[in-house]
Amino acid sequence: MDFQPTEDQKALREGIRSFVEGQVSFDRIPELEKAKGFDRDLWNELAEMGVFALRLSEADGGVELGFADAVLVFAELGRRLVPGPVVWSHLGASLIDGAATGETVVGGVDLLGPADDPIMVEYFDSLDVLLVLRDNGIYRVDPKSCEATEVELPLDPLTPVHHVTNLPEGELIGDAAAAARLRLEGAALVSGLQLGLAEGALELANEYAKERVQFNRPIGSFQAVKHMLAEMFVKQEAARAGAYNAGATLDTPEVADVQRAVSSAKITAGESAIRNARTGIQVHGGMGFTWEVIAHYYLKRAWVCENQFGTQDEHAEIIATILEQLD
Repeated sequence: MDFQPTEDQKALREGIRSFVEGQVSFDRIPELEKAKGFDRDLWNELAEMGVFALRLSEADGGVELGFADAVLVFAELGRRLVPGPVVWSHLGASLIDGAATGETVVGGVDLLGPADDPIMVEYFDSLDVLLVLRDNGIYRVDPKSCEATEVELPLDPLTPVHHVTNLPEGELIGDAAAAARLRLEGAALVSGLQLGLAEGALELANEYAKERVQFNRPIGSFQAVKHMLAEMFVKQEAARAGAYNAGATLDTPEVADVQRAVSSAKITAGESAIRNARTGIQVHGGMGFTWEVIAHYYLKRAWVCENQFGTQDEHAEIIATILEQLD
């Protein structure tokens, strides 16, 4: 299995990178924060770029690409801290009319993992449809039918959260196998976001290390800082290997265990995103702990992604079970 991106995939990645760097500049982060992480114009532009319809057939308005391509795209979204329920809307493109075009904003609740109370929903006020993954299938729920309370101070200021106190059953639109598959796909896409976060945190720290001068020298010339940046690079590449493997295995499931590949990616990319974000703050020194420096957004988004479609601990348990069955 070749993990090197093809020329077409490189062009796809560069196209998305150019778009998000232009539309989600770091200077725009405060504006997006005030908008609670959701901007309708940006959302429509993401749809026009094909982010949600990426894997749909041409007959359904998509471009018929695979998960390997989707992981590349989501890495770029994570790298630039693009907000919004991008994973759920991408997953919902084949289930919900209007999701692919951005007309319908799709969010979700994953109830397939260990019992988790309370139920928290991201971007609740911006959603048109809520997908709920339960043991017996995928349910479509109207957010207006839910009772929910906004969390006043969410962990990530670009990811508003509501506590749902009453979640209706909704309409069954997919069976248990479809729900399990959607959760698996969601974990792979989130591992792409986490790869992007690891990359973005390293880039931010590296640029700062080149510009910040102490004792008449850039701090990047000091051995201790070099070691931190080198470790961040190793973590980034470990995340890349895992995320790329998950995407490629989903596209060609005959070559390996898909669940093992996705769980491995979620663990590796999740750990790399959190570690790189923390180290990036440390490289920035005292400035890294201030609100004005972008570094803290990477750590907060990494913590949010950690709890989407299974934590590291949950996926470690899944891999342990798979390995036990091999004995």
